Order: sequence, then structure tokens, then C-alpha cells
Amino acid sequence: MRLFPVLRLVLIALLVSLPALGFAQAWPSKPIKWVIPYPPGGITDSATRMVIQKVQEQTGWTIVVENKPGANSILGADIAARSAPDGYTFLTVIGAHAANATLYAGRLPYDVVKSFAPVSLVGIAPLVMTVTNSFPAKDMKELIAYAKANPGKVSFGSSGVGAAAHLTQELFKQVAGLDMIHVPYKGTAPALTDLMGGNLHILTDTASALMPFVRSGKIKAMASFAGKRVPGASEVPTIVESGGPAIEGSTWVLFLAPAATPREIVARMSAETARAVNSPELKARFESLGIEGVGNNPEQAAKFLDDEILKWARVIVSAGVKAE
Repeated sequence: MRLFPVLRLVLIALLVSLPALGFAQAWPSKPIKWVIPYPPGGITDSATRMVIQKVQEQTGWTIVVENKPGANSILGADIAARSAPDGYTFLTVIGAHAANATLYAGRLPYDVVKSFAPVSLVGIAPLVMTVTNSFPAKDMKELIAYAKANPGKVSFGSSGVGAAAHLTQELFKQVAGLDMIHVPYKGTAPALTDLMGGNLHILTDTASALMPFVRSGKIKAMASFAGKRVPGASEVPTIVESGGPAIEGSTWVLFLAPAATPREIVARMSAETARAVNSPELKARFESLGIEGVGNNPEQAAKFLDDEILKWARVIVSAGVKAE
């Protein structure tokens, strides 16, 4: 007789879980929308499409990409945050998503953390610092010495205020005790043009964006903001190897879903993402772009995002960075 209460509890638990199990098994029954809050062609768009294509090959699902650029990724993120949490909308974010929590504190139409369910950290692309060919330094030790001897005279560019490259340079300034001038551009391309022309001293960005110009002799690579050498730029020393402080800076690609998306669906997409990222094909393609593939679970992705928000909040507040 004592078994009856236990059996009753087991039966209740099974009945409660049946709707979720049934939904997860039936999903997806229509195309999945994937929002990328950046224009086509960049590293964020390319990495996302690589993974999505592999996921479709693995599963037979139909995933439709929608590029929704604007307002430092806020436009696309808001579209995803407002979407029904039914497993048919996903979102790609990068470092700007973490920085926006501080840059636009109290002004975002969504909560950077609470409005989303983390799915998986796809990969990390450590940043590389380059200088114009005429810059009088051959490594980070000499660059720091030169900047200290010429306060307020060394300029560094970025693809925009609050970009990963901008904040990494601000962190570098703070740790090394330097006074350098930030010159924000609307994208990497115009900054790179000025760097090659000698109108800008320093530019930090991804290996995929800068290494072709380093290898052609148009600019010089100083170091990577990483603890180990970057795939796709193995000839470039780490910042410590080059005589600089032990700091790291990167852009990254992370997948999210609207908050309250069924956990079973989030877990399935996370597992398929990890499977795709760790395939030999994608590993090789990621390495050519200077991306270190990750493919972790939702809990690990959430921890990573929380850490990035805190890290860049300190830098933004200390440097007094204001959104454009």
C-alpha cells in the first residue's frame, strides 16, 4: 500500500512532462528564423551561416537567416526578444551585446540577460593589434615605451564606439597606463585605409580582417590579445610574448533564443550547434578565420555572457566610454 503514493507522484510527473516532451518531439514543424543583427559578409554573419548550414545538414531542418543590422545590434536583438518563445526564433550576438548592457543602461528595449535563453558559445576570435608601417616600434614593449614618451599623440582606431576592438584597446590603455587617442570609424574598412595610408597609428581587429594586409606588407602586426597564438595568425606573438601585459580581448559568436523558449528545444539546438562546431570541416574553416571553436552547453554559455558583461562594464565605466 505504501507504493501507491509513490506511484501517484511518478504518474503526476509523467503527465506534467508529456506536453513538453510532445512539443519537443514535434519541433520543428516549420522553418526556423535566425536573426543576425549585422549586415551580410562579416565574420559574425559568416560564422553563423557556416554553423547553420552544418546544423541543417545534420538534422534536415529548414533555417532561414534574416540580417537585421542597426543601432549596434540593438535592432536585431529587440526583434528576437519580442518573438514568441516557441523555438522558431534564434539570435546571434557578439561582444557588443555584452557591452550594450552598460553603454545603454536603462535605455534598451530588452534586458541583455533576462530577455534571452543562452544556447551555445560558438567560437572566440582573439583580436590582433596592427600598426602603420612607419610606426617606430617593433614589438609591444617598444610600443608602450613610445606611447608613454608621447602622451596624447598616438592614435588608435576602431570599427566604432563600444566595439570589441575599441574596448580591448581601452583595457590595454588602462593596464599599461597609456594616454592614447581613440578615433572611431563606421566599420573596419575605413580605419584600415587610414592605417595603411599612415593617417592612423594603431588598429586592432580580428585576424581575418587584418592578416591579409599584414602578409602583403601593407601594415605590421604587433601582437594578439590572447593567451596563446591565434589560429590563422600563428606567426603573430601573443601580447605577453611581445612584451605587453597579460590581457585578453576578442570578439565572439554566441547563440541565444527568446526567454522562456522550452528547455528541451534550447538543449537540442545547443547539442546540434556543438556537434557542428566540432566537426572537422568547421574546425578547419574556423581556424582559417582566426576563430577558436567552442560549442558549449546553455549553462556554460550563460556563465560566459555574465563574465563578459562584468568585464567590459568595468572597462567602460573606468574609461568613461559613452555610446554614440
